[in-house]
Amino acid sequence: MISSNDYAGNEPKRPAVQIRAAEYVRMSTDHQKYSTENQSEAIRVYANAHGIELVRTYKDAGKSGLKIDNRDALQQLIEDVQSENTDFTIILVYDVSRWGRFQDADESAYYEYICKRAGISVHYCAEQFSNDDSPISTIIKNLKRAMAGEYSRDLSVKVTAGMKNLARKGLRQGGAAGFGLRRTLIDENGTLKGTLERGMQKSIQTDRVILTLGPPDEVNLVREIYKAFVIQGKNEHQIALNLNERGILTDLKRPWTRGTVHELLINEKYIGNNVWYRRSFKLKKRHVRNPPDMWIRVQNVFEAIIERDLFEAAKTIINARSYHMSDENMLYLLKQLYYQKGMLSGIIINECNDLPSSSAYSSRFGSLIQAYSLVGYTPTRDYCYIEVNRTLRKLHPEILDQILNNLHAISCDVHRDQKTDQLIINDEFSLSLVIARCIPTFTGHLRWKIHFDTSLIPDITVVVRMDKTNQIPFDYYLFPSIDVLSQRLKLSEDNDFNLDAYRFDDLNYLYTLAVRVPISEIAS
Repeated sequence: MISSNDYAGNEPKRPAVQIRAAEYVRMSTDHQKYSTENQSEAIRVYANAHGIELVRTYKDAGKSGLKIDNRDALQQLIEDVQSENTDFTIILVYDVSRWGRFQDADESAYYEYICKRAGISVHYCAEQFSNDDSPISTIIKNLKRAMAGEYSRDLSVKVTAGMKNLARKGLRQGGAAGFGLRRTLIDENGTLKGTLERGMQKSIQTDRVILTLGPPDEVNLVREIYKAFVIQGKNEHQIALNLNERGILTDLKRPWTRGTVHELLINEKYIGNNVWYRRSFKLKKRHVRNPPDMWIRVQNVFEAIIERDLFEAAKTIINARSYHMSDENMLYLLKQLYYQKGMLSGIIINECNDLPSSSAYSSRFGSLIQAYSLVGYTPTRDYCYIEVNRTLRKLHPEILDQILNNLHAISCDVHRDQKTDQLIINDEFSLSLVIARCIPTFTGHLRWKIHFDTSLIPDITVVVRMDKTNQIPFDYYLFPSIDVLSQRLKLSEDNDFNLDAYRFDDLNYLYTLAVRVPISEIAS
């Protein structure tokens, strides 16, 4: 029972010296009960009950607990603890799973041990055990850590199984449609709902995506390419030159190259096959190239553009280039290319008519890196970025023109500064465009480095983040000038809310801002 002496002005008495604590909260995409607000509320109840004063908050919102990577708040917490830059002696966490769902329970224990070694203990407020290093609490805590990791493994298995099942039903699991094809949305009953344009995503969870034939001129051109390759004996380079001379662009509105023609000739979707799971990326680990026997391949689920016999003939011609070539000959040609170019990459190999494709080298020698090492080339970095940057420079005016046309379509008055490429919209605000190249890390994570021209100071900067292939936009950011505080910005797949508040799947919000609203009445 609490007596009246325990209160002074309706406030309970506190110890003369309160224990100072920091709270750590994290939310990924779990159930709402794990929202950071609910975690903080439970932590505050615990703190009040134990006479603890909260002086610091470390929050990772929208962050996976599988790894410490991308969890900036937890990294900062550990850094502060190790540098003794703290004004607290306790860390309060909602439960063990919020500390992390590490796949190695020892990793979870390691970060807690770092805190303990610095004299800072970790308390799990919603757990039924006291973190007092007793044998019972240690056993239960380790079991909880294992269960937290197992939850993610079990969820990953279920999600992958579900996607495999959808792929077996002939439903498209991500990726661009490709030249001559279109992504088409269907509802749960299989009724066609419309075409998804490039960059568009479905908005209803139960909807699915299939591939359907594109415009007749594109379909006919795909057939023409196969016949030129198989019947007329033209190679990919010759076909690309012919298409470019005729002014025909790819589905990404770019000139054709040997590589883009080659990709069209080897993709099974043109004979109606749905092939998925060539690569996998589970539990935030590295991307894995799966062997062909693991692929999900379902035949004749899409309307075919190319007859199977014609496709197999093209495949035979391509395979024959390296089938009769010895390892020594393949490496000799690769070494000659290296001496000629000074470096090697998959793009450089695929654009060379006299060499087998990069996939042939990867298949024959285990990987491109292994083939490089056999000819004495050790890449210090991936020089593919040179070609990617060249492509993105060409893409910049295309996207800017697209924005300009869309603004004109909604009756906006738009002026384009030919010197700076800024758009002045309705004489009200200025807009600048930045395209950010996607940079995959060696761990499989995606990064984007954004460079702002702060000398321009536009009212809005549209940042286009490219996908991991740097072929199509991944998403868009609309940054107002007030929040462009530096020339450089680094983005990952998951960012803090103060950044992702400006993220959009498309540019519809920009057009909503720009559209003129008629004033029907003016108050006198």
